[in-house]
Amino acid sequence: MREFDLGRLPALGVGLGYRREIDAAIMANHERIDCLEIITENFLDTPVGGPLEQLRDQFALVPHGIELSIGTEGPLDDGYLDGLALLVARVDAPWCSDHLSFTRAGGLSIGQLTPLMRTRELADDIAGKARRVQGRVGTPFLLENITYHLDFPAELSEAEFITRVVERAGCGLLLDLTNVFVNATNHGYDAIEFVNSIPLERVVQMHLAGGYWSGGTLLDSHSAPVPAEVWELLDYVAGRTPALRCVILERDQDFPDDFDELTADLRRARACVGSVVCG
Repeated sequence: MREFDLGRLPALGVGLGYRREIDAAIMANHERIDCLEIITENFLDTPVGGPLEQLRDQFALVPHGIELSIGTEGPLDDGYLDGLALLVARVDAPWCSDHLSFTRAGGLSIGQLTPLMRTRELADDIAGKARRVQGRVGTPFLLENITYHLDFPAELSEAEFITRVVERAGCGLLLDLTNVFVNATNHGYDAIEFVNSIPLERVVQMHLAGGYWSGGTLLDSHSAPVPAEVWELLDYVAGRTPALRCVILERDQDFPDDFDELTADLRRARACVGSVVCG
């Protein structure tokens, strides 16, 4: 099993999730943005010498996937893995990531990040697939915790499931603090207790975002400023994640008219995580 020393990865700093809608603003403010996270599927087959290379020339890039579907029964898609490996090489990415979920069933895309039945057998199967991803792409692979609206009785708690997967895989964690806050709020558990129950020494990257309330449910919409509770979580976790190398602010819609709103959040995150992440 190939396992990487997560603590020796390069410090990328604090950056944004790249979205085409704010491309001009990102380029105009490139000196205030340390790095970008790109959606893997948006760049798998783009021609050489195009927008991807332009981004790579300005920023450190890390691919973040949606459609690997590591929780789907059966083997991983070899064609997808080949494309991911090429993308990682094209942008010289120090790691890549995807979600601890499934997005395909019966050969069809279901259009959402769907939570998994938390069994030991499935955790071990996913761990094997994560090891295969790392072996194929040649870099550390991170798995991200997702939000879920329904939670059924299971063999393992969410924290136990995450821990079993990443420790048996020897892979890293992309800890989405907003997802922790959303799940803790909607399902009535303590967010601090949750983060203390997962292997924080495997956290390489974090996500921050904001959402909104709908019918008594908090939604992770990536459409609003980062809430105070998530900043408090970042303050708590930052000093407990020795392998942390990057924090990404996610915004997918309702982009602010004043881009300074986003760069102000980048500055705030830098102040939280300090020199380990920012170099």
